[in-house]
Amino acid sequence: MRKAKHLALSLAAVLLVASLAGCGGSNNAGNNTENSGNNAENSNAPATEGAADPADKIELSFWTLGNVNYEELANEYTKEHPNVTVKVQNTGDQTAHHNNLTTALSAGSGAPDIFQLEIGFMERFLGAQDKFYNLNDYGAKDIQANYLDWKWKQASSVDGSFQLGLPTDIGPTVVYYRADLAEAAGLPADPDGFGAAVDTWDKFAAAAKAYKEKTGKPFVDLTDLTYNALRDQSADEIYFSRADGTFIGDTNPQVKKAYDFTVKGIQEGWISNVMLWSPEWGQGMSDGSFAVVMGPAWMAGNIKSNAPDSSGKWKIAQLPEGAGNWGGSFITLPKEGKHPKEAYDFIQWLVNKDNQLESFKTKGLMPSVPALYEDPAFKDFKDEFFGGQQTAVEFGKSANRVKPVYYGPLHDQTDTFFKNALKNVLEKKADPAKEWDEAVKQAKTLAERG
Repeated sequence: MRKAKHLALSLAAVLLVASLAGCGGSNNAGNNTENSGNNAENSNAPATEGAADPADKIELSFWTLGNVNYEELANEYTKEHPNVTVKVQNTGDQTAHHNNLTTALSAGSGAPDIFQLEIGFMERFLGAQDKFYNLNDYGAKDIQANYLDWKWKQASSVDGSFQLGLPTDIGPTVVYYRADLAEAAGLPADPDGFGAAVDTWDKFAAAAKAYKEKTGKPFVDLTDLTYNALRDQSADEIYFSRADGTFIGDTNPQVKKAYDFTVKGIQEGWISNVMLWSPEWGQGMSDGSFAVVMGPAWMAGNIKSNAPDSSGKWKIAQLPEGAGNWGGSFITLPKEGKHPKEAYDFIQWLVNKDNQLESFKTKGLMPSVPALYEDPAFKDFKDEFFGGQQTAVEFGKSANRVKPVYYGPLHDQTDTFFKNALKNVLEKKADPAKEWDEAVKQAKTLAERG
């Protein structure tokens, strides 16, 4: 599931989250692992708990998010399991979707049997583990090896004893580029050649500067995605310590590298002065105002919708020095559900290899099952918008380069401080060093309060 713009939680939602966390979880993504087993009635339950008589008719409620094919798959499941009906309720509003669950869990009623959880909201609910079934109690560890390790860990407690959700789609990051514009500026047009020409960030910056000098146009679309591309290549942690949640962004060399690299692009003029999601950004994809967009697999859909007339001109290559991930979701089981065994059986089937392939074919959801990346049914897929390139191959390469990284519950707010600093450098010609110091100061204040 693609992750849209980061949206701030309402005060009411924050208060509800605090209430949930106080009930049994930690505010730090599973750091308080001892609480994952506090509910003796459920946490250590055998896999048969909640299992109904096969002759009983069971209806499972399932809240889904965005453009997914889970209702169609649920109908297929019912054909194979006539006693199980899955009632799907879909919404396209991420914030409302997750806030509705927060409200239901806080009230103790109204939650669904099955809930699709977007990764951007994971930290909120990992801090309320006692409100969810531990999927390890139903056999999740037996299928863990089928999924990307970093993806699985996003929904795990630090020690791995509690598994909140089963993996669905992912958003590995790549370089989308206009092959015609690259070639006209003297860069290789083919993905392998282009990738080799920019396979380090120093080489990328040199190519970007040369492109600007030759064409008079920016090479890259905007500051946010440039910063993200380097930031997400951090080793294990970004702004906060996985161990104790303390702010470490000012001492993380990758954060400073991301900041300084983006400043370099601003000052040398090879990053465009447009904002993410703005009409100008979309128009730039269409009219060639810039040549490169660095973003996740689902960004392909944005490029297609914004620049339909540029079909056949775009290609995909790998990011320099590694990859990151933006977006994706998990399927979870809130504890209000009365049939966890049947619900688990269904979600395990829903996210298996065959069904993730089907979700990729019908909705473009990038699978989290690495065995698919070598499956001809997946890798031989060709996208005519990208010149007939086997785009799935590039997404698979990127997915295998992603490393597990801890975000923490204050990530989005902290990230905004650094993004605002870069915006000031871009729009106000502010001093980068002073903006960095102010962002660090704001982040430390937030961490102390949080």
